[in-house]
Amino acid sequence: MTSEARRLEDGTRVVVATGNAGKVREIAAALGGLGWQLEGLSGLPLPDETGTTYEENAALKACAAALMRGVPALADDSGLEVAALDGQPGVYSARFGNRANDNERNLYLLEKLRGQRDRRARFVSVVILAHPDGHVETYRGELTGRLLEGPRGESGFGYDPLFVPDGETRTLAEMTLEDKQAISHRGRALAGLLAAQRSA
Repeated sequence: MTSEARRLEDGTRVVVATGNAGKVREIAAALGGLGWQLEGLSGLPLPDETGTTYEENAALKACAAALMRGVPALADDSGLEVAALDGQPGVYSARFGNRANDNERNLYLLEKLRGQRDRRARFVSVVILAHPDGHVETYRGELTGRLLEGPRGESGFGYDPLFVPDGETRTLAEMTLEDKQAISHRGRALAGLLAAQRSA
């Protein structure tokens, strides 16, 4: 966390600054106990992700949404870092190889890893809570694991069908939302936000 948590009251409107419906579901599930009125973008334009770090990209989105709506805004930036690819795709995970969708990006990643024995990888998530007056809070979570040689599971999104967390036999895409939320990189970042709100 890069600045002190500022408590938001029950019923506060908070914009979730993402066009990814999967992220919205995960955020709503994780923060349901706070009683915030989470709302989607509803056509709100987001700035391009021009940052070189997760923190920069999440802050760009959260701060823009908070200023445009005049209410606090949450944004996440996350990525997959593959050991054998020197940390790629990282912040470029959502546009890796200029592929058009999750399935094509997964196939592209598998092709890049063909014949590679080192399948270690980690997911990183940074969640930013931005206030209209410029106050920004930062929360980070990580999840380590390994990549399979083919996808498994129908849940989740992104690289979830390829990723098996350490200590697990299931991919993230084979888990229920609740099971995934309990261990995921985004779940851990959101748990940090939740704890900070409850102690603020």
